[in-house]
Amino acid sequence: MKPNCLSESSLSLINSLKSQVLVLDGAMGTIIQRLDMNDADFRLEGVTPERTDLRGCNDVLVLTAPEKIKSIHCEYLKAGARIIETDTFNANSISLADYGVSSSKTSMPAPIRALICS
Repeated sequence: MKPNCLSESSLSLINSLKSQVLVLDGAMGTIIQRLDMNDADFRLEGVTPERTDLRGCNDVLVLTAPEKIKSIHCEYLKAGARIIETDTFNANSISLADYGVSSSKTSMPAPIRALICS
């Protein structure tokens, strides 16, 4: 019997764990740093402030450089990962405010879902 608090996706994950080892992807921040991105990679008109250094605010890359984030996920999948985490470690109003990015301008869940499902 399915517990009421578990979604279908949660049950699917639990069933998969019963039959196989599921490898989680690795350190997104480390891989992002290896890409040697410049300031322009972190910019998106109307979302990111013009005069703030955004390097290190990797969460905005889902919006500003989605293909780069997707390529990292693809590499982890090719290496055998079966669970992909999102690049939103600091995607909350307090952390984004440190970079002058308003959380009202950055709705992360929809772009993340679109990126991962593509």
